[in-house]
Amino acid sequence: MLVKQYQQKLYWLIRRMVISHDDTDDVLQNTLIKIWKGLSSFREDSQLFSWIYRIAYNESVTFLKQKKRDLALTSEAFQHYMGNRFCNNDDISCSEIEEKLHRALEHVPEKQRIVFYLRYYDEMPYERMSEMLGTSVGALKASYHLAMKKIEKIMLED
Repeated sequence: MLVKQYQQKLYWLIRRMVISHDDTDDVLQNTLIKIWKGLSSFREDSQLFSWIYRIAYNESVTFLKQKKRDLALTSEAFQHYMGNRFCNNDDISCSEIEEKLHRALEHVPEKQRIVFYLRYYDEMPYERMSEMLGTSVGALKASYHLAMKKIEKIMLED
């Protein structure tokens, strides 16, 4: 039931972070295994949905850190590498605006980028993000606002 209910949502959360379909499948599989193994220890302090998204988020971040280490790249070179994968990926058709948006997101700090993805693409309420990320609603709103300003500035310069 969990896989049926959350697989697609988790896939797209992970996909926006790791870009590649194959990498997304790997991270999704690891996420689902962790959810299954940890289900008995779920304390119901938060909603199940928030707990599951947090696991997917953590797995994605871990994967990206490992990929960066494996490639031995600086942060800037890694962001460029990920950006090039976005629109050079056969699985994704990329309009000019989507490409500009993604390239602008390369220059946004990771925390702001994640908040932007969750709010803009998933239309997730700040309260749910707060539970998932363990951050106050005010800080999330500020992160989203800062991300939007940076993206707007970069896209207008382009």
